[in-house]
Amino acid sequence: MSTITHVTDNAQEQIKNNHDEMILVVKREYLFPNGSWEGLRTDQLAHCLDTIAAQSEFHPRSLMENDPTYKQIIPYLIFQHKSKFFLMQRKASASETRLQSKYSLGIGGHMRLEDFKQGPDLFAWARREFEEEVAYTGSLEILPIGVLNDDSNSVGQVHLGLVLLLSGDCADISVKSELKSGQLMSMIECFDYVHKMETWSQMMFMEILKKSIEMEEEAV
Repeated sequence: MSTITHVTDNAQEQIKNNHDEMILVVKREYLFPNGSWEGLRTDQLAHCLDTIAAQSEFHPRSLMENDPTYKQIIPYLIFQHKSKFFLMQRKASASETRLQSKYSLGIGGHMRLEDFKQGPDLFAWARREFEEEVAYTGSLEILPIGVLNDDSNSVGQVHLGLVLLLSGDCADISVKSELKSGQLMSMIECFDYVHKMETWSQMMFMEILKKSIEMEEEAV
């Protein structure tokens, strides 16, 4: 993945003083050449990855959080073991203040400049992020699902999700770092937490539920 790094003098001074992160972003106009869309799109993944490879930039996170002309690229990792999903709750002190104490089906994180020193491979990054956020003893199979976009709120307006499904062969999983708690739950059990989930997780819950219903109908 090629990268373009452009940082102004003011931004460099801010990074020096505040230990700001340099994160991967792409201009909205390149990601949505025909206008933005909402929800999960499985048909946009190839375009999105090609665009990231051609148009990626690294800028200070503090400058990007309130700049909707850019999208911060966030791999969003959903863990599944058999018919259960790992539902987590963020701490009240989570670094993303707009998501504090929210429940989440996805482990997400910014792709930082230093991450690319280990190579730009998305799956390798996903494994590193997963290992940072949770403790897990089994093996993983990673499957790309699609691209998630939600411009209905201030968080979604500056982020774009690359949704990956992590299928595990073991139920021995627990949270670390910024996460307060985590538990494997069935879809029925997760339903009680939907109103407390972050928007992306609400959207993915409905997508997973719809897919489950379709599979059940096909099996009849």
